[in-house]
Amino acid sequence: MTIKDYFSSLFKGTWSLLQGMQVTGKELVTPKITKQYPENREHLEIADRFRATLAFVYDSEGNHKCIACGLCQMNCPNGTIHIETKMVEMPDGKKKRKLDKYMYDLGSCTFCQLCVLSCPHGAIEFRNDFEQAVFTRSKLVQQLNYLPEKEVPAPAPQPAKAAEAPAAAGATKVEENKENK
Repeated sequence: MTIKDYFSSLFKGTWSLLQGMQVTGKELVTPKITKQYPENREHLEIADRFRATLAFVYDSEGNHKCIACGLCQMNCPNGTIHIETKMVEMPDGKKKRKLDKYMYDLGSCTFCQLCVLSCPHGAIEFRNDFEQAVFTRSKLVQQLNYLPEKEVPAPAPQPAKAAEAPAAAGATKVEENKENK
């Protein structure tokens, strides 16, 4: 190592140190925007477009719009959605597929929103509830249809047929009385 190389490397090192100190000095005098997270939860501002967790959309009566078509499950790139359905008989005698369980694995979700975009009825949406820290991965698997589904009432018997029989019997008795007179 020559004296020229020694002083050249010493100058480069000093110059690099001064550049780093310049960046540090700028950050030292700029105002801080640190948010004290646990203490300011009520004043914390989260962007509306932030995607944190998937949720069902329920109306005021507690019904969801999911028809169990399975499009969200098919469009999920890594299989975080699993839908279980059941067949139920409707009051008119037809069979219909109903949603039994809608399972969502938050731990493997990539938050791509393909499931929300493919839903034809707008039954699911992303909410910005970002506090999802748990100690075990099994707690990240959630059942989204947590409200029990309302049962379809059975059709009421038609009382018109029962009312026609006594009326018809009464009409024949009136006709018989007219003939006897």
